[in-house]
Amino acid sequence: MMTSATTDLIRVLADPLRLQIVTLLAHETLCTTHLVEETGAKQTNLSNHLRVLREAGVVETEPCGRFTYYKLHPDVLDALAASFSDLAATARTTAETNRKRAC
Repeated sequence: MMTSATTDLIRVLADPLRLQIVTLLAHETLCTTHLVEETGAKQTNLSNHLRVLREAGVVETEPCGRFTYYKLHPDVLDALAASFSDLAATARTTAETNRKRAC
C-alpha cells in the first residue's frame, strides 16, 4: 500500500520542471546557474522548485564558494521505485488469481 510519504513524493515529482531537474541531476551535480541554463526557467522559479525537492529529500545541497550545488539523493528514488514494484507485483498476483470482489 502506498504511504502518504510516497504519495507526497509522487506529487513533488509530478511537476514537469521538477522532473526535468531530477533528470538533469541524475547525470551530474549542478549549480543553480547550470539549471537555469539547462531548463530555461527563471532563477526565482527554479529556486522555489529546488526548495520543494530539497524539503522532500530528493536533492541535497553542497555549498561551494558563492555557489550552491545540487545533487540527487538516489535512495529516495529507489524507495519510490520499490513502492511501484510492490504495487505491480500485487497487481500481477491479483490478475493471475482472478481475484475479484462479489457485487
